[in-house]
Amino acid sequence: MFEKELQHPIFKLVAEATEQTGMSAYVVGGWVRDIILNRKSKDIDIVVEGSGIELAEIIARKMNASERLKVFKNFGTANINSNQWEIEFVGARKESYRTNSRKPIVEDGTFSEDISRRDFTINAMALSLNRHNFGELIDIYDGIADLKTKTLRTPLKPDITFSDDPLRMMRAVRFAAQLDFSIDCEAYEAIKRNAKRLKIVSIERIMDEFNKIILSPTPGKGLKLLRSSGLLKEFFPELDALKGVETIDGKAHKDNFFHTIKVLENLCQQSNSLWLRWAALLHDIAKPKTKQFDSKAGWTFHGHEFLGAKMVPGIFKRLRLPLDDKMKYVQKLVLLHLRPIVLSESIVTDSAVRRLLFEAGEDIDDLMTLCEADITSANEEKVQRFLDNFKQVRIKLAEIEEKDKIRNWQPPVSGQDIMDYFDLKPGREVGIIKTAIREAILDGIIPNQKERALKFMISEGKKLGLLAKPETN
Repeated sequence: MFEKELQHPIFKLVAEATEQTGMSAYVVGGWVRDIILNRKSKDIDIVVEGSGIELAEIIARKMNASERLKVFKNFGTANINSNQWEIEFVGARKESYRTNSRKPIVEDGTFSEDISRRDFTINAMALSLNRHNFGELIDIYDGIADLKTKTLRTPLKPDITFSDDPLRMMRAVRFAAQLDFSIDCEAYEAIKRNAKRLKIVSIERIMDEFNKIILSPTPGKGLKLLRSSGLLKEFFPELDALKGVETIDGKAHKDNFFHTIKVLENLCQQSNSLWLRWAALLHDIAKPKTKQFDSKAGWTFHGHEFLGAKMVPGIFKRLRLPLDDKMKYVQKLVLLHLRPIVLSESIVTDSAVRRLLFEAGEDIDDLMTLCEADITSANEEKVQRFLDNFKQVRIKLAEIEEKDKIRNWQPPVSGQDIMDYFDLKPGREVGIIKTAIREAILDGIIPNQKERALKFMISEGKKLGLLAKPETN
């Protein structure tokens, strides 16, 4: 039935090997699903009734590709890289979790048991690689029908499926977001009942699924499902806390969870960057902690950008996200996300633009993209006015950068220059002069040129009572 789709030479080699060894082998899971959905897939999973490693070794020899074979004996799996295809061989097995353990129990099983323990019916389909029925679709749980109705349903009772491996609840949300599918009602209710079981899964595995949700075509759909099912608060309570509206004296603030989703969706139309999407996710993360009600001004969230930036490292550390330049990038955008908005609402001075360029550096374009995505008003006239203002800010940014070269600014006069001229050692005076030069350039008092900066350095030194080092003959 699917012989045309099984044209890769490795499938024929597997058929030959199964006949010679008496093993049975099947292509299963995502590759089969994607073939039917006409989606590209380079990861091929082959389940073997027998030893997956043994079959992989036979295939590698037949392909003269032993150097491309990787064996993982502890997991009973082996991989072969073939023309950009990643092919994994694994023996049929059962996998489940103890009540309070993060480590799964893996046991040998039959092909039928392996299929039944798959997460969803759309991933429980298989194509035979055995000579007698090569290419035949095996669809015990009617995955084809669920593909047609775009439904995520579990092969077994959903409570069993999700209790056996709680990560499957995250995968349900991920597939819903990636494929724009719906989660079967019975499965969704089971997710709500089993949400707390997510705590026994490692945060690394959870975040792998979460990042795939964030990178999906409809991340907002995924975030709504995570929150409504109770999964989100199990691993990301700060994001869950954004949900809700409070009203005092007839004045209500917007729901910051849904606002964040809208910002993320706006951003998705402009960028596929995971970390820029994380900046959108966290830009208002401190609003619940900074929320106050003023009888005249209404609801305020003063300083949420500063507190939010301080929260970023802790969130990244707990979620096992990289504590490197990626974290610093997200932190910077969270800190600065209101600055372009302030500029767009007032007369833009050169000094203000220089300071924004100085602080944002190479990330200024991403910051502007985030700020434009942050315009979520239902008033189209208001949105267009903000966007038009942002265009003027972008023009001003380009003009100032062309003239003053502030982006990724390096001081035209170094600390060493100051110490050499005034015969100083590292200390307070050097810092005062360096800061004064920087502020003068950002304020437009002097241009970003070494000659002018040196003259300014001398005048600032005189204010501190410093004299030039005597020249030696």
